[in-house]
Amino acid sequence: MGKGIWVYAEHKNGKVKKVTYEMLGAARQLADQLAEEVAAVIIGKGVGELASALGEYGADKVYVVEHDALAEYTTDGYARALARLALEHQPTAIFLGCTVQGRDLAAQVAQRLQTGLCTDCTKVELQDGQITLTRPIYAGKAFVQAISPEARPVMATIRPNVLPVPQPQAGRAAEVVQVDVEPGDIRQIIKEVVRQVSTRPELTEADIIVSGGRGMKSAENFKILEELADVLGAAVGASRAAVDAGYAPHSMQVGQTGKTVSPQLYIACGISGAIQHLAGMGSSKVIVAINKDPEANIFKVADYG
Repeated sequence: MGKGIWVYAEHKNGKVKKVTYEMLGAARQLADQLAEEVAAVIIGKGVGELASALGEYGADKVYVVEHDALAEYTTDGYARALARLALEHQPTAIFLGCTVQGRDLAAQVAQRLQTGLCTDCTKVELQDGQITLTRPIYAGKAFVQAISPEARPVMATIRPNVLPVPQPQAGRAAEVVQVDVEPGDIRQIIKEVVRQVSTRPELTEADIIVSGGRGMKSAENFKILEELADVLGAAVGASRAAVDAGYAPHSMQVGQTGKTVSPQLYIACGISGAIQHLAGMGSSKVIVAINKDPEANIFKVADYG
């Protein structure tokens, strides 16, 4: 038995994020080939009850790191906790979701462990006994494979919605290990968390996204997209041009300087298809483009127009 393939179990509002289950599926396949175990690491306060679901999706072991000081995410506190745990157990690999939190945490932990980090990966596999990571470059126009024979642990952030969610095995239990943690001198303190209440799914985890661009002409017209999204059970996104024009907040921006999404269906309304936008949604399974300009770049990647 090797030292393990680890998955950082990101959670929000008492629920484990879907990308965690996607990574557990990939970790399970790697671990079976390497004769290693799969371990999930979950950090926070009152998160122990989430451990059972992680076992059903493939984890052999769940490290539960709980402390009052870790109730809300801080780079300082979470990086310290995850890095110390990794230094103690020396896993073969650590995977984190390529989310806002995952990207922030992965860079800090990789630095503390003095190892490399492959970001925004879309595929994880074993080739000739080596963990091989595939990631897009040039705004998704090409893909490269990264292999790090010397780096341990292998660290990567995985793009949400590109790996399949494994079929859960009801009743499959993981060994739960409660980790005693001393947060030490956490410099970052969360004073207040302001939550926006919405019935729509989170943009980075949505199966269907309706996005608008500058062609929507006004913030008022974005209500048309919101009505459609509510009918479809979809999230609403926007291009940078729409955000810069004040039609939508930055939290809705999809693209190279916004959020990367990979839904089953992406409906682009009034979006020209700048390369920066395509970098954020190009891996969508089905792309529908609605645009009155027949020469719009978006039609080059759209399945339907």
